[in-house]
Order: sequence, then structure tokens, then C-alpha cells
Amino acid sequence: MSSALSYEIVSRNIQESIAVKQAILADQTLLDTVTKVGQELARTLQRGGKILFFGNGGSAADAQHLAAELVGRFEKERRALPALALTANTSTLTAIGNDYSYEAVFARQLEGLGSRGDAAVGISTSGKSPNVLSALRSARKMGITAVGMTGQCSPDMAELVDYCISVPSKRTARVQEGHILIGHILCEIIDHNLATDSIP
Repeated sequence: MSSALSYEIVSRNIQESIAVKQAILADQTLLDTVTKVGQELARTLQRGGKILFFGNGGSAADAQHLAAELVGRFEKERRALPALALTANTSTLTAIGNDYSYEAVFARQLEGLGSRGDAAVGISTSGKSPNVLSALRSARKMGITAVGMTGQCSPDMAELVDYCISVPSKRTARVQEGHILIGHILCEIIDHNLATDSIP
């Protein structure tokens, strides 16, 4: 590959990423949704609930990343917050996948670990991942606030969630970049809302 082509790839991807973020900023409905989700997640934690994140592949990495920001620390010093990534326990994932189906790997964990008043954040760039949709369906039945993070919010996901955060892109890499940006924004909203909570 020539240096010129490599440079073109670098430049094009950065421009695309900037364009997606500008589209997010220009979408007032999306900004309102992100604001509401941040406030809802903060209320969930203030009431003693927990947040459960899940997704596949790069979205699994995002789930673990965001859970770590809450259990550990994002930017402000505060108490540890109860957040779980349902993607991290390989024994649980493989047992459920083997004994039930891969479609059940998140829903089954949600049924065991989730409680009314918690929040579930399902991440799927397509909005169509069967195991993510199955878990969001379980969340609604259990009285758990259901949040979907996706690229194009499919009708399947939209009808299963209380809030749908839809990044305006069809390219997986750009959607995932949007997700982690929005995830960090949610963490900052949570930090600001819980900054006065006592540190143990």
C-alpha cells in the first residue's frame, strides 16, 4: 500500500468520525435522549439500583469499559457505583450458551442478577442482535429501565426499550466511536449527580 493511500485512509476516517459527532450535536432529539438517560441512570444509582451493560464484540468491550468507569472512577472522586458487564464471565457465558442458547446469554444473567429498579443498557450497532434484544425484553418484564444504544434504531429494539440512543451512522466503526463518546457523557452526568454522595 502506498503512503498516499494510507494517508487518504487516515484522513477520510478522521473526517467521517468528526462528521458523525457533528451530526450527533445537531440532533436535538438525540441530545435530549442522552440527557434523559444520564439523569435516569443517576437516579437509578441514587435509589440503590445498579446498571447492567451488555453487547457483542466491540459492544462487549464498550459494556466492560463503561462498567469499569462506574465501579472504579471516571473523573470525580466518589464512592464506587454498582455496575456490571454481563460480557465478562466466560464460564457463565459458555454455560448458558451451551445449556440454553447464545440468544439467552444476557437475558439469563439479567434474570439472575437484575432487580426491579435497576437499569439495563443493551449495546448493538445494528439494533438487531438477538441476545441483546432478548435481554432488553426481559428487562421490561422485570421492571428494569431498558436503554438501547445502536446505530439505526431498528423497530425491533425501539419497541423494547424506554430510551433508544441511535448514533446517526451505518458504519460500525463510526457507531462504536459514537457509543463510547455518549457513554463517557453518561458517566459525566452520573459523576455530577453523585458528586455529593459520601465516599466510604
